[in-house]
Amino acid sequence: MAAETLVEPPPSSLSGVARVLVNAGKLTAKSAEELTKSARERKSSFVAALIGAGAIKPDELAHTLAISLALPVMDLNAVDLQKLPRNIVDQKIANQYQLLVLGKRGNRLFIGAADPTDQEAAERIKFATQLTPEWVIVEYDKLIKQIDAQGSSATEVLESMAGGDFDFDVTDEETAAPESADVTADVEDAPVVRFLQKMLIDAINMRASDLHFEPYEYTYRVRFRVDGELREITQPPVAIKDKLASRIKVISRMDIAEKRVPQDGRMKLKFGSKAIDFRVSTLPTLFGEKVVIRILDPSSAKLGIEALGYEKVEKDRLMACIFRPYGMILVTGPTGSGKTVSLYTCLNILNQPGVNIATVEDPAEINLPGINQVNVNDRAGLTFSAALKSFLRQDPDIIMVGEIRDLETADIAIKAAQTGHMVMSTLHTNDGPTTLTRLLNMGVAPFNIASSVLLITAQRLARKLCENCKKPADYPRESMLKAGFKPEDLDGNWRPFRAVGCSMCNNGYKGRVGIYQVMPITEAIQRIILSEGTALDIAKQAQAEGVRDLRQSGLVKVRVGVTTLEEVITVTNE
Repeated sequence: MAAETLVEPPPSSLSGVARVLVNAGKLTAKSAEELTKSARERKSSFVAALIGAGAIKPDELAHTLAISLALPVMDLNAVDLQKLPRNIVDQKIANQYQLLVLGKRGNRLFIGAADPTDQEAAERIKFATQLTPEWVIVEYDKLIKQIDAQGSSATEVLESMAGGDFDFDVTDEETAAPESADVTADVEDAPVVRFLQKMLIDAINMRASDLHFEPYEYTYRVRFRVDGELREITQPPVAIKDKLASRIKVISRMDIAEKRVPQDGRMKLKFGSKAIDFRVSTLPTLFGEKVVIRILDPSSAKLGIEALGYEKVEKDRLMACIFRPYGMILVTGPTGSGKTVSLYTCLNILNQPGVNIATVEDPAEINLPGINQVNVNDRAGLTFSAALKSFLRQDPDIIMVGEIRDLETADIAIKAAQTGHMVMSTLHTNDGPTTLTRLLNMGVAPFNIASSVLLITAQRLARKLCENCKKPADYPRESMLKAGFKPEDLDGNWRPFRAVGCSMCNNGYKGRVGIYQVMPITEAIQRIILSEGTALDIAKQAQAEGVRDLRQSGLVKVRVGVTTLEEVITVTNE
């Protein structure tokens, strides 16, 4: 009798899946209770904690539940997921309870899930759809991969695409009479059209930021940049390169016949009533035109300041400055470090009916309703400085300059900041202190910098650890001290994590997080600027005032298990 008591714990202490596994002998009652507690603390499902801890493999879990509960099992790899029914269950419910609608017959709705014992999910679905849910067990890793593949920012787009027409937003003007029959054939070649559509859809599914189409002498390569890392996707036939470049150019409003000089353009994909913008750049190479397409995701500007990765003290400093009536805020970092998203997030917070906001960019990447956006056009004489001069005659409250590249633009921006306007801009410098010396080297007067710049934030993007497969790491104490940790930092009860890699991530990483140095310009720093002090003097004063440099901010992310020490060293290694 004692043994039976251990095998069958009280129903109130364990979830349905835990109880099934204990009864099947796949898990001890103690382990089940510990995993239940861990899941509750992490606010995740028991199945996620179970698989994440490696207590059981996803396929073994699925078959154990199928035998114990007499339910069918389905292999998601054998299903055409694009043909599954859409819009029956709200996507938020599907994501919350980690389930997939597989089909509908009469008043029965077949639901794929890794946890068929979830009564709350069953009741929500029944109430929302007025259909009776019938559970089908699927393997957890394949289920999560499919849910993630839909992409949080592209979910609505893909749902609309499945239910409506997929088409490029091309006007008659853009496709006006190509110059020859050969060009017409290149543009309208059906296999090329289908291939391009598939590449764009796959890129959106994978949350890629860029697509690279690269011609070489004997090969043609397609790569996607996912989480900041380029990954080779496929190698189509070399013969496709000219036709594909022509197809992209005609829908991006470029000159199809011109292949000798670089060109820039934009295109839009329509998915039913939804649309996604792409920025396109072509570059003549030895063996043909290389094409890079950047996906412009408007939802990234609406994530909110919390989603960008600012620590509380950094966020408080930034928020205190953006609501000031006038002054200048500068965002610095290399190309691809998320500067534009940070600026747009701030603009989105400030975007109110009573505020006049104007931006000048090269080009405007994200369209935000309520903000007057201008594209630089050097050939027409519309430079950053010319646009800024025009803005000042249009009664703006807030001005955003895409980049300060020269003294003229810097002077006008600083004068605008001194005359009652909030000015935000970017600079390509490594950190906060060197930004101030860069302005001095441009020729901006020290007193103008000291009186106008309110705050500088430098940033990098680091890859986030996959929550499903990350494992504790054992780094030598000397290595951690060398990386920048202080001896007292290593005394606490915490351990860093390392990347492992699983079917749900990219080599142990999934998504990216910002690392920030947020440096307010205090009176002490103003005095250093006025005395023409060096970047080292400014950095020393900022440290004394509690401003973390980029490496220190990255180490905070390591301590809380968001990223790895290797990733922080890589992105902050100046």
